[in-house]
Amino acid sequence: MNKNIIAVAVATTLGLASFAAAAEDMYRGAWYAVPGISAINTDNDLYADNGLGGFIKLGKELSPHWDIQGGLTYNSADENIARAPGVFAVPAINVGGRYKQTTLGLDALYMFSREKFRPFVLAGLGVARNDVDYSNFPQLTDESNTSWMANVGLGAQYLFTDTFGFQADLRHQWSRSSAKAPGTRFDADETIGNTLFNLGAIIRFGAPAPAPVVAEPAPAPMAAVEPAPAPEPAPAPVAAPEPCQPKFETITLQAERLFGFDKFKLNGDAVAEVDDVVKTLKDHPEFDIVVVTGHTDLIGSEKYNQTLSEKRAEIIKQHLVSHGIEASRIRAVGKGELQPVVDCKGVKGKALIECLAPNRRVVITGERQHPLNECK
Repeated sequence: MNKNIIAVAVATTLGLASFAAAAEDMYRGAWYAVPGISAINTDNDLYADNGLGGFIKLGKELSPHWDIQGGLTYNSADENIARAPGVFAVPAINVGGRYKQTTLGLDALYMFSREKFRPFVLAGLGVARNDVDYSNFPQLTDESNTSWMANVGLGAQYLFTDTFGFQADLRHQWSRSSAKAPGTRFDADETIGNTLFNLGAIIRFGAPAPAPVVAEPAPAPMAAVEPAPAPEPAPAPVAAPEPCQPKFETITLQAERLFGFDKFKLNGDAVAEVDDVVKTLKDHPEFDIVVVTGHTDLIGSEKYNQTLSEKRAEIIKQHLVSHGIEASRIRAVGKGELQPVVDCKGVKGKALIECLAPNRRVVITGERQHPLNECK
């Protein structure tokens, strides 16, 4: 017995729309830290100046479009009763002290791009501690309150390299204060809204790097050999029958006809072309072992790509089974980014998406056994 292999390769070239391609570029599933400075514009009810502070955040790239960031922020501002005469029954010049705010929050960021310039919008929740300590008024000495906190905003990141960049955002934040001075017009015992501008450095880590290309050694030079004398002609041999040769067939389908961006559900337009694969396998019922293997490129985390390749292979298997190919003949596996056919070292931007296209594929392999004297 010997083996005869037929391979049907469905090479998925994920030609994405320009916006989606920009979001996938440079996405690595990295963790990153953002330390920085903060400026606060305080709520009018606090009668405080604008102030400064700092923050430290830890972020994670969850997908080509989503990040999360969590961290601690501290700001403080001097009181400024003088800007509102008549609030207290004493001269404003006698009032001193500071307003201080500490927040601990978690933000979700929607990233419009994964290019070097990455605009985003954000929304988040957390806790805030508002401390109003205006020293010359007993009612406003160490008036602290810990409450919920919510904020929304917009901003942008800019990466100078794969590991370093800057982030800036402008956000409006809501929380509750309990500061109130009976007998005066000072009343901040309610929800207050502060506006913050944050500027920080991005330090990325934990992003998988492209696999290095190992160059094949050059063949050793061959020494020149003097030709041997021509032998006497021999009788022509009787031609032997040609041995059976493996048969191969390749079908290439455009990616946008298979799966949408970052999806594993077959597009409607892809069904007819995948049905051609069904017909090929039905025309060869002798191939009793059929393996569907999904592959991805290295854009994204290794775990994410492994899961995506498995889901896409499983969807192709389900389609084959639903169209009459026996489930017992088919096995679906995912190889993720582990078996690339091309390397694009040094290529960046949208060109990287196009360069890595051959790595994004689904391969369907059928195998049969037959006697040596059988040749079809």
